Amino acid sequence: MAGAAVRIGLPPLVGMLNSHGTAWAADAAPIESRFVFWFNGNGIPERYWIPAETGPDYAMTPCLAPLAPFRNDIHVVTGLDNAVATNPGPGNGHHKAISGVVSCTPFTGHGAGGPSFDQIIANKIGGDSRFRSIQIGVSQESFGESIQRNMSWAGFDRPLPSEMLPNRLFDRLFGTHEEGWVNRRRSILDTVREDSVNLRKTLSKDDAHRVDEHLSAVRDMERAITGLPANYRRIDPPQYDGDMKDWPKIARLQSDLLASALVTRQTRVASYMLTRGQGLARFPWLGLTAARHHDYTHADGKAPGSDGPNGQRILRDITRWHAEEFAYLLAKLKATPEGAGNVLDKTCLVYTHEHAEANPHKASGMAMLVAGHAGKLVTGTHSKVMGTIGDLYLTVADDILGAGVGRIPTATKKLGVLVA
Repeated sequence: MAGAAVRIGLPPLVGMLNSHGTAWAADAAPIESRFVFWFNGNGIPERYWIPAETGPDYAMTPCLAPLAPFRNDIHVVTGLDNAVATNPGPGNGHHKAISGVVSCTPFTGHGAGGPSFDQIIANKIGGDSRFRSIQIGVSQESFGESIQRNMSWAGFDRPLPSEMLPNRLFDRLFGTHEEGWVNRRRSILDTVREDSVNLRKTLSKDDAHRVDEHLSAVRDMERAITGLPANYRRIDPPQYDGDMKDWPKIARLQSDLLASALVTRQTRVASYMLTRGQGLARFPWLGLTAARHHDYTHADGKAPGSDGPNGQRILRDITRWHAEEFAYLLAKLKATPEGAGNVLDKTCLVYTHEHAEANPHKASGMAMLVAGHAGKLVTGTHSKVMGTIGDLYLTVADDILGAGVGRIPTATKKLGVLVA
C-alpha cells in the first residue's frame, strides 16, 4: 500500500500463495530465502558458551540458555579458524579479527580487504528487492576506526555504515516526505487508511486479520520510536565515559524493523551489528557499570579481566544478553506465518563474535550459530569441526541459500555437517 510518499509493505497473505503455500501464486516462483549476518563485538567465555557435548543431545550452556526454546532452529558450530587473523601486517588483534570474521580477508590498515559475507550474498540474491541489503546497528559509540564501527563492506576499504537510529531506519523503510508524520504529529498509517480499507474488502477473513495485525505492529513501532528520549539521537564522542542510552529498547526496535523488512520482502539480506568491535559500552541493565565491555575482557583498571573467575562470569552475563537479543529476532520470524510454515523456515542467520576466548584474542576454535530452516540446513545439534570461517560461509552461501558464489576467501572445502 502506498500514499503520499508512504510505503507500507504487506506480509505474506494466503491469497498471494499457491494452494500448497509453497510458491507465489502470480508466477509459481518458490518463496525466496533470506539471510541475516549477526555480529557481536569482543569475544566469549568459552567455558560458559561452548557445549561440552556434540550431537543433538548437547546441554545448553549458560550463555546459550536464552536460545533453549529455539533448540531445533539452531546449529551450534565450533572449532572454526579465523585464518587471516594472525597474518603479519597492519593492525592489532581486533582489527585483524574483525576483518577476518566479516570478510575472510586481511585487514588493510584502514578496513576490510574485500566484501563482507553479507555483501557477497547480496550481490547474488539481493538484486530483485527494494533494498539490495540493509545494514542495522544498535551501539552508538564512535570509538575506534572504521573496522571497529562497520561489519558490512562493499569491497576493499569500502564500508557500508549501519543505521543505528530507529527513527531513521523506520523512515527509510516506510518513507520520509510527508511533513505531518515525519515530525511524528500523525501516524503514517493515516496516509494509507483509505487504501487499507479498500484492500480489506478484497481479502479473506484470515488475510484481513493478518493485515490488521501487521498495521498494528507498524503503529506499535512508530509509538515506541516516538517515546524514545530526544538525547538518544546524539552520538557521543569516542572517549565518552557514560552508559548507552536505552540500548535494550533500541535493540528490540531494530529487530522489529529488520523483521518487518524481511517479512514484507523489502530486502532479502541484512547485517545486524549489536555491539561494536572492541566495544567500550557499559551494561547498566545487567548491573555492569564499573568498567566497559572491552575492559572486562582484560585485567584493566576496575575490570577483573576475563582470565579470572569474576571476569568470566561477567562475560557470561554479557554474551547471554547477546543470545537473548538473537532469540528475540528468531521469535519474531518464527511467529510470522508464511504459506505452509513461517518466515524462519525460509531464513538463514549466521551469528558470530570477533574472537573465541576474549582475553587472548583467540582466533582458533571460533564458535558460531547458524539458524533457521532455509535450504537443507541441519539444526538441533552441536558440531565441532575442523575448518575455517570461510568453509562455513561457502557452505551457507551455496548449499543452504543456493547463491552460487563458488568461492569465499580462506575456504578450501564445504562443511557437510551443516546440510542434510
